Amino acid sequence: MIQYFTNIEHETVAIDKPEQAVWVNVLPPLKQEEFTELSEKLEIPLDFLKDSLDIDERSRYEIDDNVKLIVIKTPTENNSFNESDAFYITIPICIILTHNQIVTVNSFENEAIKKFLNSFQNRNPDRKSMMALKVFEKITMNFQEYLKEINNRRNLLEKKLYDSNRNSELLELVRIQKSLVYFVTALRSNELLMMKIIRTNILGLTEEEKEFLEDQIVETSQALEMANTYTNILSSTLDAFASIISNNLNAVLKRLTSITIILSLPALVTSIYGMNVPIPGQDLPHSFYVPIIISLIVSVIISAYFWKRKWF
Repeated sequence: MIQYFTNIEHETVAIDKPEQAVWVNVLPPLKQEEFTELSEKLEIPLDFLKDSLDIDERSRYEIDDNVKLIVIKTPTENNSFNESDAFYITIPICIILTHNQIVTVNSFENEAIKKFLNSFQNRNPDRKSMMALKVFEKITMNFQEYLKEINNRRNLLEKKLYDSNRNSELLELVRIQKSLVYFVTALRSNELLMMKIIRTNILGLTEEEKEFLEDQIVETSQALEMANTYTNILSSTLDAFASIISNNLNAVLKRLTSITIILSLPALVTSIYGMNVPIPGQDLPHSFYVPIIISLIVSVIISAYFWKRKWF
């Protein structure tokens, strides 16, 4: 699906003709015919439009015949039905700056473009580089919002783990850890991209735009630091719970071993007295109670010893 927008007196207007559009937004479902038609009408290399289809595409920029391509990663919720997959993943957004338009291509719907659409009426359509920087801003805001949501979810799962030993909470923490790995990788890549853009000035930025981009680099660095911090906290938490589970398992095994020893020794005494051979005292009138008394005495002694050693 392809959307065409223009800005008339600070009002966003959807139109049908791509040649008159200031902003062209390409959304899924994506069709090869639409890519080919859009490439011919706007004189955009076809590869620039297809780059967003590769979910593993790295953040970068490229120039071909004065058409500029910027690929930047943005977070989104993972709609996979596999319970072992990450809660959140990162996907590429292609920002293409042509002679007259800015084109955004998305392989998935995401909040950054929706936020940009809501604020498009306040943009200056003649400053395409500033519009691209505003998309950067929305992407960075999305990362920070998702990171806060991840941290809140992690705190709730940790509280549940204190009261339960189920595997479901641990598996969800692992899914959060996978999400943070995606975020750290994407944020680091986005930060390098922005630093390269400001160093090479590929977009021909003004001083005001350079200052704005520097602010976005700082915000991205802060989001990267948050992601690294949450990753370290989560790794420490998982290690701590692994140690706790191991200690609990050792304690349970120690108790079971102690109980086995306490029961096995009386069983040994009774089995000796149950042999079909002559045994001293077998003709006494109360010989039945002799092994029972011996078994009880042995059990009490062993139990007292284990209790003193704090094996219970």
